[in-house]
Amino acid sequence: MDFRTSFFYTVFWKRFRRNRFALAGAAVVALLFIVSLCAPLIAPYDPAAIDAYRVLLPPSASHWMGTDELGRDVFTRVIYGTRISLYVGFVAVGIAVAIGTLVGLISGFYGGWIESVLMRFVDIMLCFPTFFLILAVIALLEPSIWNIMLIIGITGWMGVARLVRAEVLSIKERDYIMAARSIGASDIRILLLHILPNAAAPVLVAATLGVGGAILTESALSFLGIGVQPPMPSWGNILTSGKDYLEFAWWLSLFPGLAILVTVLAYNLLGEGIRDALDPRIHG
Repeated sequence: MDFRTSFFYTVFWKRFRRNRFALAGAAVVALLFIVSLCAPLIAPYDPAAIDAYRVLLPPSASHWMGTDELGRDVFTRVIYGTRISLYVGFVAVGIAVAIGTLVGLISGFYGGWIESVLMRFVDIMLCFPTFFLILAVIALLEPSIWNIMLIIGITGWMGVARLVRAEVLSIKERDYIMAARSIGASDIRILLLHILPNAAAPVLVAATLGVGGAILTESALSFLGIGVQPPMPSWGNILTSGKDYLEFAWWLSLFPGLAILVTVLAYNLLGEGIRDALDPRIHG
């Protein structure tokens, strides 16, 4: 790591740690990672174990978040749901970032008719309400976790493409790009070694914020019954079972709902903190 890179990370961390909300979001995200990785060690029960003698028990010392209509421990299922939600969020955002970055790099770097065609396609995609587009596609496919990740990813790349394009339009006119061209560097080398690293900051922010959005979308789809399918635990399908027993089994809706709220809020706070730390206009 050279001096400039070391200095950048030092300044970034100094700015980031001043934001207490961002630090809180980062702490929650780190905790979620630990919970998802250690789910078999933390969870006290089998998430799919059915017990007819423990149906709809309220929270207690043996079942911290109560049990559901099949006698399954809600705390265990919420813990395993953390793994599913983070998995969906990261894979879906990874697909969206990969597509958006590629489109943004090509359109911003080459310009002309290539940029016009790609950006008009982006505009067309943005005209469709994303959630309803996802519903329409899923209705034609078999509901599965793989289809959910793929569909969320290929319907969520447009914002990243526009961000990357805007950065590339600014970066490609700078002196070091002109110098790289003058020594005969290929377009691929310029894009990968000079433009992409310098355009990575907005992509990082968009990806962080996008994880929360992807988790929220997956939870909504699972709640509607076309997302992650039982018996695989997901916060959304736990909420689905809770809506039928809301009057006397409030814990089925409260705890997975809080998990979704806290997770999405944590990623939003973290993303906002990263954006503020990378923006020199805020710090002078």
